[in-house]
Amino acid sequence: MRVSTGRHYWLAFALVASASASAQFNQQQGKAPAQGPDAPKAEARTQQTTTAADPTDPAGNAPIVPEAQFEAALPPLSGDINAPLEPMPAEQAGTPAATPAQSQSAQPQAVPPQTVQPIGTAADGLPPATPENPELAQPLTPLSAFNTVPLQTEADIKSANAPQIRYETVLKGLEPLHLEGEFKSLSALEDGKGKAANATQVAARAREDEALAVRLMKSLGYYDGTAVSVIEPVANAADPNKPGTLRAIVTATPGRLYRLSSVTVDAQPVTPPDLITRNLPLKVGDPIEAARIQGAEANVSLVLPQRGYPFVKVGERDILLDDVSAKATGAYTLPVDTGPRSSFGKLTTTGDPVFGLDHLNVFPRFDTGDLYDSRKTDDLRDALVATGLFSSIAVEPQRTGRTNPDGTEAVDLLVRQTEGPERSLAGSAGYSTGQGFKAEGSWTHRNLFPPEGALIGSIVAGTQEQGVSGTFRRSNAGKRDRTFTVIAAANHNNYDAFEAYTGTLSARWSYASTPIWQKRFTYYYGGELVGTNESVYDFTQGRSVRRTYGIAALPGQVEWDTSDSLLNPTRGYRLQLNVSPEASVSGAFRPYVRTMIQGTFYYPATQSLVIAGRAQAGSIQGISRDDLAPSRRYYGGGGGSVRGYGYQRLGPFDPDGNPVGGRSLNEFSIEARYRFGNFGIVPFLDAGNSYESSLPTASNLRFGAGIGGRFYTNFGPMRIDVATPLNPRPGDGKIALYISIGQAF
Repeated sequence: MRVSTGRHYWLAFALVASASASAQFNQQQGKAPAQGPDAPKAEARTQQTTTAADPTDPAGNAPIVPEAQFEAALPPLSGDINAPLEPMPAEQAGTPAATPAQSQSAQPQAVPPQTVQPIGTAADGLPPATPENPELAQPLTPLSAFNTVPLQTEADIKSANAPQIRYETVLKGLEPLHLEGEFKSLSALEDGKGKAANATQVAARAREDEALAVRLMKSLGYYDGTAVSVIEPVANAADPNKPGTLRAIVTATPGRLYRLSSVTVDAQPVTPPDLITRNLPLKVGDPIEAARIQGAEANVSLVLPQRGYPFVKVGERDILLDDVSAKATGAYTLPVDTGPRSSFGKLTTTGDPVFGLDHLNVFPRFDTGDLYDSRKTDDLRDALVATGLFSSIAVEPQRTGRTNPDGTEAVDLLVRQTEGPERSLAGSAGYSTGQGFKAEGSWTHRNLFPPEGALIGSIVAGTQEQGVSGTFRRSNAGKRDRTFTVIAAANHNNYDAFEAYTGTLSARWSYASTPIWQKRFTYYYGGELVGTNESVYDFTQGRSVRRTYGIAALPGQVEWDTSDSLLNPTRGYRLQLNVSPEASVSGAFRPYVRTMIQGTFYYPATQSLVIAGRAQAGSIQGISRDDLAPSRRYYGGGGGSVRGYGYQRLGPFDPDGNPVGGRSLNEFSIEARYRFGNFGIVPFLDAGNSYESSLPTASNLRFGAGIGGRFYTNFGPMRIDVATPLNPRPGDGKIALYISIGQAF
């Protein structure tokens, strides 16, 4: 700031000296002094300078101010550039400045203090300042408050009212290349739907389509391709006196097809040596087609990270066209930076500590030292997403510089965790003839007992079933997808077969399929304690009585699954075996074994039609039917059994016409699942029955048939089935309705 002020001071000083010299020169030349506000001052300076002239120099060539006097008048300079400037002596108003002679003879005198007058006072002859306009102090009007709609001109009005012209589009030359469909989907002419404001607009659209046709031809390797457009009038055949239409003709000429003359990959050595070339499906003679080449390069980017190269980078291709020779070829070169061949190292983590490293190491399906495979990295991320405990999760390979004995570089996986909501509410509802309406709701805290220790509270409300339950579930318990579950439940069931008040305490270990990994082999095993008070028909007394049962069970299940979906399979088969050794105490201790075997198959007859079938058989050995609690017996009929019959109404009856269940069961079903879009139609045929004997028979089968509708969603199909019994018994209904989520089997 001080430097700037000093420079301004010296500039002002030079201007004053120059003004004095100019006035002297004008006077000697006989010119009038300059007019204007500074004219009186210039004249006074001229007079002073003339008086100080050397009398011995009549021509007036002596210096205006002697050099020594000029140097003496300069203020002393300081080496400190930050020092304050010294004040300049002010001239008194109306008093002429001293001449050089007077300056030499004058004695130093004290300068009286000057009073600085404010601007706009009478001291400087200026009028007083006007008061500030208060409107100037107000804030500016926001831009959003202004009307930004442009004014409508007469030309706009004429354009809006101008009649539209119609045109038709004709495409020539692209049909042999099978590009007409793609051209129409991108065409500016087609997008205009045959309407335009004027012929100029039609011509502009046609020029755009010329460029489009050339781009499409080049995408297939026709780099010499050209296109031209012509706009021609079409007379009105119905009335020649009325204006006709326009015809826009776009004609494409493909020219020569360019083919690859060489395929070169510029990359570091890889293992195996042909890893890149084998996965780059390009060969000499292939057309230089954009989609083919981009797909081949994308395959390299996909496959190499699956073969131990997580940091591969596919560079920008170079294709050198030879358009001089008659062969029309192009030399293809692809640079590939493979990065180091790598193996899995260890897991590291950052972000929210949802899981520690001990629990994170439960999820990988690879061991340290295994060759890197990006699919296993994606699988790890998917498994973490499936826990539902993250709002976002990322798994990224990180270079370490550590070299393994096999020469690969160890790559650590960095898990970035961002915590998500831990609590959720869920609900479902359904209806079926025999079971009536049923709704279920649940509240879940998925990580109340870390890691992945969930607490679930559930409630069931229905016309024939009510209950509450509490569940502790430890997911990925020591092993991925292995679950430990403890359930305490109290239920009331009121069906035609029995009425029961039941309390259950169970524990189970399971290894089951998940939405991200449908396993071939799954199982569960556990223990169960049941206390139940049920209504049962006593054939010796000839009436219904209530009995209390204490039951201990060790249920287990194994399943082999080759189907392609959990909720909506279209191919494959499933085999399932359930075995439950149990003991019942109701006046006496009675051990027995319940078994059930089931098989299903799915065959895609066409792309839209799937034939599905199911067969099931069950048996209870070691106890008579009447000593078995009614809730542990086998029943047939209902939406998951033989449709068309009421729930649990297939099998033996008591004299009052109520089902009593049996010790064996067999069921058969076949469906034709036809799908169109998100909807489907499913005709079906079911058969089956339950028997008092311990082994099922093929006699006395009951058949039901019907048709169902399906609405397919991203979480499974919604099912509505309507069925009727084909060989009903007295008391069986004519129509049964079933509504639920998921296929029948």
